[in-house]
Amino acid sequence: MHKAFISGLSGLELAATERAFLKAERPAGLILFARNCGTADQIRRLVSDALAAIGSDRVLVLIDQEGGRVQRLKPPIARLLPPAAVFAAHHADVGAACQDAFLLARVTADDLTSLGLNTNCAPVLDVPVPGAHDIIGNRAYARDPSLIARLGRAVADGLMAGGVLPVMKHIPGHGRALADSHLELPVVTASAADLDASDFAPFRDLKTLPAAMTAHVVFTSLDRAHPASTSADITRDIIRGSIGFDGLLMSDDLSMKALNGSFGERTRAVLDAGSDLALHCNGDLAEMQQVAAAAPELSGNALKRFERAVAVTRAPRQPYDQALAEAALERLLATSA
Repeated sequence: MHKAFISGLSGLELAATERAFLKAERPAGLILFARNCGTADQIRRLVSDALAAIGSDRVLVLIDQEGGRVQRLKPPIARLLPPAAVFAAHHADVGAACQDAFLLARVTADDLTSLGLNTNCAPVLDVPVPGAHDIIGNRAYARDPSLIARLGRAVADGLMAGGVLPVMKHIPGHGRALADSHLELPVVTASAADLDASDFAPFRDLKTLPAAMTAHVVFTSLDRAHPASTSADITRDIIRGSIGFDGLLMSDDLSMKALNGSFGERTRAVLDAGSDLALHCNGDLAEMQQVAAAAPELSGNALKRFERAVAVTRAPRQPYDQALAEAALERLLATSA
C-alpha cells in the first residue's frame, strides 16, 4: 500500500539511500525538477529505477510543464512551450484559442509519457488581479474567470487525451496574492463574496477534474489563522463544499517558506486539513524521512480518489493531428517571443 505523500528526488541518478527510502516508505507519487533532468534516456532510467524501488507502477510521476517560465523540460528533451497567457492574447476567437490550448497540451502529453512521466501540474486556474505578485503573472490564461475555465478545460482535456493526469492549481486561488509563497506566506483580505464570484469560479467550473493542488495562501475572510492548505474549514466548506471538488487533493510543496514547523508537523497539518497527499519537492532525504514518518497509508476516500487519478494515466490515448499541433506550437512561440 502507498503512503499519502509525493516525494522529490535529489539528482540525476537514484542514490542508494533514496532507493532504500522508496522501498521502505512507498510514496504514492514522485515529482521531478530540472535537477533530475539531464537527457531523455537518463530520465527514463531514473523513473524506472524509482518505480522499481517502490515496487509498483501505480505511482503518479509528476512534473511542472506549464509552459513559459515554468517548464522543467527544455529542448532537446521536450518541446519548448509558450506561457499560458498567449492563447487568449493572440486569439480573438475563444474557440480557436481553446483548440490551440488542447493541441499543445496533447503534444505535451506525448513528450511526458515518452519519458515515463504521467502527471502534469497544470492547468493554472488562478485569476490574477492588478497589483498582485508576479508569481502567477502570465502563467494565468487570462483575467476573466470564465475564459480561464474554458482554456483550462482545453488544456486538461488535451493532457488526459494523451494519458496524462492534469493537476489544477492552486485551489481555491492564488491570483490575489501579494507575495510569493515560495518565500513567505501571502495574505489575501478580499471578501468571501468577491472570492466566490471570481477566484473560486474557474475551479467550480472544472470541479470534475481528477486532481488539484492547494494554495499556501491565507484568506482572512475564510480563516485568519491558517493558509488554505492547512485549513480544515476551507477544505471542507470551500474546496469540497461550495466549489464541489471531489478529486484527488494534494498540498503545494511542504518545503515552501509560507509554512512553518517541522516537516512532520507540516505533513500532519495538510493531511489533517483534508488533503489526500502531502507534496515534498526538494529531494532532501532527511526532510523526506520526516514527511514519510508522518504520512499514513492511503485509505478510505483518499485511496479511492488516488485510484481514480491513476486510472486517467492508464486510459487509451486518443489520436490527434500532430502536424496541426506542431504548426500551432510554432505559431504561438513566434508570437510570444
